[in-house]
Amino acid sequence: MPLSRGLYSVYYAMIKKIRFDYQPPRTSRRPQPRRGTGRFFPAVIILVALTVGGLVFLGPSGPELQARTGPLEIRAPQPKIPIPVPNRIEAVISPGETISSLLGGYFTPQEIHNLGQQSKSVFPLTRIGAGQPYQIFTTDDKFDRFIYEIDQEEQLVIRRDGEQIQVERVPIEYEVETQVVRGLVESSLFEAVSKAGETSELATALADIFAWDIDFVRDLRTGDTFSALVEKRFREGQPAGYGRVLAAEFRNKGELFRSFAYADGERVVSYYDESGRNVRKAFLKAPLSFSRISSGFTMKRFHPITKTWKAHPAIDYAAPSGTPIKTVGDGTITRIGYTKGNGNFIEMRHNGRYKTIYLHMSKFASGMKKGKRVSQGQVIGYVGSTGLATGPHLCFRMYHNGSPVNPNKVKAPAAKPVTEVNIADFKRHTRSLVAQLEGREEVRMAALKTPAASAHSSSN
Repeated sequence: MPLSRGLYSVYYAMIKKIRFDYQPPRTSRRPQPRRGTGRFFPAVIILVALTVGGLVFLGPSGPELQARTGPLEIRAPQPKIPIPVPNRIEAVISPGETISSLLGGYFTPQEIHNLGQQSKSVFPLTRIGAGQPYQIFTTDDKFDRFIYEIDQEEQLVIRRDGEQIQVERVPIEYEVETQVVRGLVESSLFEAVSKAGETSELATALADIFAWDIDFVRDLRTGDTFSALVEKRFREGQPAGYGRVLAAEFRNKGELFRSFAYADGERVVSYYDESGRNVRKAFLKAPLSFSRISSGFTMKRFHPITKTWKAHPAIDYAAPSGTPIKTVGDGTITRIGYTKGNGNFIEMRHNGRYKTIYLHMSKFASGMKKGKRVSQGQVIGYVGSTGLATGPHLCFRMYHNGSPVNPNKVKAPAAKPVTEVNIADFKRHTRSLVAQLEGREEVRMAALKTPAASAHSSSN
């Protein structure tokens, strides 16, 4: 191992001194006694000790030592790189809130105006409604995106893309599981569905499927049963309602009704029985999903307000004020308005032979006007007690060729059945669904992340 420069200097000085001390002076003639190794040996020992000690304490020489003993390099402190701070605001629209109050902290009034113009063709910002969820994402308090839940199927997304603002409607993505739900009716369908561990949303869906065959006010009996093969939705691991009811059966008063979702060719998904007949008929059994009949169809009734006997060619459905009223069939509004006796009312014409009237509404649904075409099951107004009414209810009347008829006795024709070209495929499709409803086939659990729009796709 090479010696360091300082240690080498010490070593050289000691050798030089030893040589000086142990060489006899040349000028002296007097014989000197011979110097033996006795005096030289301690010096050598000292020299070796110093060498080894220097190696231990000074460490290796060469580039490493030079690097350690060289001048100290002082570096300037490096500037700290700021870390972006993301943030998310999650809430629901409060009454009176607008897009200006929500995004006014990120955009100027002129930018808000431009945003409203840009969004008109996608989703008018004036339609943002109270109670709907929304989220605002920012980075370092600067706007990134705004997400508004239009309904259970779509979101409005406003996002920054560089210097531009993009506005679009996107389908909501869900994780979907298919399950069978069963229930026993003791008093109402709502209660039966609730006891099965499900929500009222499923009860409404079942009522809509069987609305042409079962009046859930008049026809329901204790002991009735139901089964449904239904898609359950989840978002971020939390329940988020239902997708399609793929198949359902209802046993009412001993009679079994079955319905299967199926897309017949290019047609939209509809419900058919096992033979392929469409369960959808010209008229619903009732304009309200859940209520009670307070007064039936009769040609002689004592009026509780006028205190006179008069005909009541109608059915009165008692229901809480604000309950949605649905048109029982496709039609066109021929009259809409208010009279002292009828209160807020709508008269509708169906296929040239039938006419229906809906009386005592608290208010009309948005967009209702004379001449407007409406679809079967569409909400046209809400239960109220306007006009001559003792309490909130709907007075529902039906006429055939100008004469009053009892709605409960009208035999309405069914919609188109499955086409012949697809009937074999339909029956193969339903066999598996029936087996699952009856528990003879294991239900397929599909934990898939699926866009909400696919809930309306073909089920075959």
